[in-house]
Amino acid sequence: MLGTAAYIAIAIFVVAYMLIISEKIHRTVVGLTGAMLLILLGILSQEQAISHIDFNTIGLLIGMMIIVNITSETGLFNYLAIWSAKKVKANPVKLLIVLAALTAVCSAFLDNVTTVLLTVPVTFGITAKLKVPVKPFLIAQIMSSNIGGTATLIGDPPNIMIGSAVPELDFMAFLTNLGDICIVIFAVTIAILVGIYHKQLKTKPELQKEVMNMNENKELKDTTLLKKCLFVLAITIITFVLHSQLGLESATVALSGAALLMLISISTRETAIVSILSRLEWLAIFFFVGLFILVGGLVETGVIKAMAAEAMKITEGNVTTTTMLILWLSAIASAFIDNIPFVATLIPMIKEMGAMGITNLEPLWWALSLGACLGGNGTLIGASANVVVAGMASANGVKLTFVDYLKIAFPLMILSIIISSAYIYVRYL
Repeated sequence: MLGTAAYIAIAIFVVAYMLIISEKIHRTVVGLTGAMLLILLGILSQEQAISHIDFNTIGLLIGMMIIVNITSETGLFNYLAIWSAKKVKANPVKLLIVLAALTAVCSAFLDNVTTVLLTVPVTFGITAKLKVPVKPFLIAQIMSSNIGGTATLIGDPPNIMIGSAVPELDFMAFLTNLGDICIVIFAVTIAILVGIYHKQLKTKPELQKEVMNMNENKELKDTTLLKKCLFVLAITIITFVLHSQLGLESATVALSGAALLMLISISTRETAIVSILSRLEWLAIFFFVGLFILVGGLVETGVIKAMAAEAMKITEGNVTTTTMLILWLSAIASAFIDNIPFVATLIPMIKEMGAMGITNLEPLWWALSLGACLGGNGTLIGASANVVVAGMASANGVKLTFVDYLKIAFPLMILSIIISSAYIYVRYL
């Protein structure tokens, strides 16, 4: 039975999300206000609130933003924008497909946030040159980052958590079990997005010709700094791939890379340091702080655990029913709340079901991974990458609203879960 504190936490959470969806108050202000209300009303102590702020996510965001901001000064992103556009003859539809594919592949081996921080500046640069709307590209890249991240152990936080809890599910296990279905879901998603937006993705032949005549090498402004950035980026990416074997959290890897790059490039230039740090996506960072505390209120008052326990009771231990419930519950929940605390709650419950007699837990783990990772595509606040891209869009004068994104992405997310349901049923049940 839930207590009074739980109902207050639910009320604050629901009101906060309604305000975020309405966009009458900025989501960062809503998140922080809701978080402070939980503390002021005694639902959470300050220490409890701080314990629910996932430093791994925040540290990862800050570290990679620093690396990307320094790298952007070399002109690398403009170089990549022109190079990629010329490869597809500056055709906007083909460019959307290429950038989405690049995002998906990178997200499989980097975290999603890092990937969009690296690829989205490219998108803004090239769409501005071709004078085509950037929103279709942003939506495609958000969805691609979450689909690509689903395919590997290191691509998305839920997978890292599942892999940590179940040692036999290693890097290759994720790749061989989820890689194929992620390719199918990516292909279907991008095909539908192209179908929706192809009429908008038209440019003039003279703009295409201008892009084709551009010399991408001229965009590289500081080759010495570029070499330093690529060196640090290479070390950081390699360490990301190996971070579990090295016993390092992803935030440690990102912040170490950021510290190293600042040390070898701008260590004595205070103005440059201030400039780099002032350009971080602080709105996104503080939104995450508020969001983690809001969800922490639901965790501490037992709301998430009660929801999960009730769901498990409904299935009465049937493997097929339980698997499908985990898949769909994870997907719908992850579209609206952060999937990290949700997955953290479900992992011990799935283990408990193993102790209670379900001998084959493998389909349950894959259902949790697919549901939690792909579910993040459902709304603009469903995953870290979504929030970061929305923040970058705002900084570039583009308003990517909650409802605009929801209308396109939520049905596509539901379709990806239908495909996942068929895949899990045929392969594992």
